[in-house]
This record gives sequence, C-alpha cells and structure tokens, in this order.
Amino acid sequence: MKILAIDPGYERIGIAVLEKILNSSDVEKLIYSDCFKTSASIVFAERLCLIGKEIERIIKKYKPKALAIEKLYFNTNQKTATMVSEARGVFIYIAIKNKLKIFEYTPLQIKSAVCGDGRGDKKQIITMIKNLIKIDKLIKYDDEYDAIAAGITCFASERNL
Repeated sequence: MKILAIDPGYERIGIAVLEKILNSSDVEKLIYSDCFKTSASIVFAERLCLIGKEIERIIKKYKPKALAIEKLYFNTNQKTATMVSEARGVFIYIAIKNKLKIFEYTPLQIKSAVCGDGRGDKKQIITMIKNLIKIDKLIKYDDEYDAIAAGITCFASERNL
C-alpha cells in the first residue's frame, strides 16, 4: 500500500510517498519526498494551480491509494491560515478526483504517533523519523519531515487501508 503524505502549505509544501507491504512485518519504506516551493512573486491563485499540478504529477507517477494530510493548526495569522486552508482544499480535491482515501491528522496526533508524546518538538520528531524509516537523502526543510511523519501516522493509525 502506498500513501501520499502532505504537510500543507502554499509557499513550501512537504510531500512524501511511503509504502508498506500489507501483512508484512517490514517497516514503512520512503519512496519519494520533497519540499515543493512556490514563489511569493506569483499570484496566489497561480501558486494553487502549480501545487495542484505537482500533486497530480506525483499521484500519476507513484499511484498511491490514500492521502495522509495534516489538519490545520490555526495560529494568530488569519491570512496565512486562510491561504493554507485553500491549499488544503486543492490537495483534498485532487485526492478525491483520483479516488484516494483521505486521512487527516492533527499535529498532536502526528507527534503522538511518531514520538509517543504529543508534546514532542521538531528536533525530537526528526530524530524519531530517522529511527523509524530509512532516509537516503539530505532533507533541508522541516516541511518534508512533517509530511513523512503524517505518512508514518497513517500507517500506525489505519488498519483498514
């Protein structure tokens, strides 16, 4: 089973594709990960189009069966939260269009699944991810780790994928 996992955003989007052979004791395998970026110099609607095209490209290439996506944590910046919500809408629309099951997780659920504690900080999350799944590349942005964590959470939480 392959899962597309997304840490939603519109400037930087964490994307990962993870796989686990069902009925196997093998751990999850990271097939693909990236931090897709859009430029602030591009009109917001065009940025949404670019991220939508990238997600569709990844779905066509890797053929995941499910989407694991982080639910929004509303911070004090309403404009940013609204724009990230719009990006999440694009991701969910594309997932439904491509017949993917959708699983949404709060940051607390993801931290609990990865660290065993919902209060884990970024450093603890990254350390645990490196212990849970083999990563053969240098990851520059936290967004990519957050996407991987969402995918790990999905495999840990959902028994009926």
